[in-house]
Amino acid sequence: VAKLCVCDLLVAQCDINCCCDPDCSAEDFSLFTTCSVPVVTGDSQLCSQKAAVYSLDVEANPPERIFKLIDQVNPSIFCIHATNYEQAVYLKSPEIPTPENFDQLLDKFGGATFSAEPDSWNLDTDAQNPPDANETYRYEYGVPVQTEDAFLRLPSPVVSSWCSDANPAGFLVNQATKCIRSVSVEKCDSIQALSMLFYINSSILAVPKSSQMVNITVQSIVVQAQNGMRTLLNSSDVLRLPMVLDGLCINAVLGVNYHITHTDTGEIIEAAAAFVLGAISKEALSIEQSFEISFTQENTQPVPLSGNPGYVVGLPVRAGFRPQRYPFPAGFLSNKHSQLTILQSTSTQDCLAAQGARAPVLFGYNMISGCKLRITAAMKCQPLAQTLLDVLKGQSFPEYVASFGNSQAQDVLDWVPITQLHISEQMISNTLQSSCQIPVSLGIEVKWTKYGSLVNPQARIVNVTATITTTTLKQLPSGRKRIIPITSSVVFTDISSPAEPGYKAWPTINIKLPFDFFYPFV
Repeated sequence: VAKLCVCDLLVAQCDINCCCDPDCSAEDFSLFTTCSVPVVTGDSQLCSQKAAVYSLDVEANPPERIFKLIDQVNPSIFCIHATNYEQAVYLKSPEIPTPENFDQLLDKFGGATFSAEPDSWNLDTDAQNPPDANETYRYEYGVPVQTEDAFLRLPSPVVSSWCSDANPAGFLVNQATKCIRSVSVEKCDSIQALSMLFYINSSILAVPKSSQMVNITVQSIVVQAQNGMRTLLNSSDVLRLPMVLDGLCINAVLGVNYHITHTDTGEIIEAAAAFVLGAISKEALSIEQSFEISFTQENTQPVPLSGNPGYVVGLPVRAGFRPQRYPFPAGFLSNKHSQLTILQSTSTQDCLAAQGARAPVLFGYNMISGCKLRITAAMKCQPLAQTLLDVLKGQSFPEYVASFGNSQAQDVLDWVPITQLHISEQMISNTLQSSCQIPVSLGIEVKWTKYGSLVNPQARIVNVTATITTTTLKQLPSGRKRIIPITSSVVFTDISSPAEPGYKAWPTINIKLPFDFFYPFV
């Protein structure tokens, strides 16, 4: 293996980044940025074999190539211990026809097909595996969800605000649309878009190009009165079709919310629709309809997103924890602790009464809140300090923040650890003996940058710092009270590189140029 080199393509010349090329000198190796073939081995099915390992020592001056010959062990239990079948290792010279062996060779190779292996190995694989027999289909991201007649419709405004029913719902693409539909009360029962059947009468294909169907069930029906009040019906088994009654068109569809459940292999297994029905007066010439679709993988809880992929201003900053024995944060799967929160101000401004009241941190919104702490001489230091810490940080302060609005738990690099700092300041009091350290403020700084294309930059969080400020409180004399303000704040800082005149902000790029970036120029 030390003499094998698959990247050695040029004759008597050094191939760039080919660390096993014998034509390369030490000076050539110093210009390499990586080894295109880091490991050279023989047959990968062998249980044990020699392996030539190539790497670069970039810390050396100049950089050097490192070569090692190691014993590599195949972890698979199905491996070749010894290559004792010589006919499979070496090319066997074909038998030359002669007058003596011609008839024998004709019987063996003269037919339309023949096999060089024993008859017991002769398997008619084409008959067992006809074309496309094992080919499987699945839904992929963005592919229209197919139905038995066309595709699942999600009406939306196209050019104007009027509804177009030609918009297909894309797999895994959560959407919410609103559009205007022209109506006529006299013809209300004949307008398909006002009927529940129009949205559930076509079954969905479990996977594309399959005969397996998934029926759309009615999850719930909400009736909206003309004054806007909504009522959830107890039974959703009976379809309510539009009809004219007392000059009104009742049971008209005002909104549809699809919910699709799928497997991790891209197969749809459940489909449900929630309807909002209402009445249309005869004076109305048009109505506004709303449509929404969401996708959830089976055996998982739906996770609310704050952008796709970058954060959207005004949506909550997603946060999580690193559970024990898990390599990734997964706490955000719980709705209770899925957001970064701060102290929520109350009308009483009493810190001890405000414990547990939290407000979500909204991306892009600088926030400040607070309360007042009334201290008496009877209060003990340690319980008071812990209570104030719970007021500022909450019962479960997260350890990580999602860098993108759609970061998933398994994407380890998409989570930013929260750096926690402590600052102590002095508070002078005219009194007695012992002193006490209590937290008085929590300041959260969120640094973010514009990521991706200049045409459509995405907001990405790159750093989060939470600073707890404590102060020294001396013991009060008996009978005296003191009021101390407790504050929480959040500041968002855009650290994107400044843009050139006439352009949007450039994204922050942290790269290291290769050694031969300017080669052959100095």
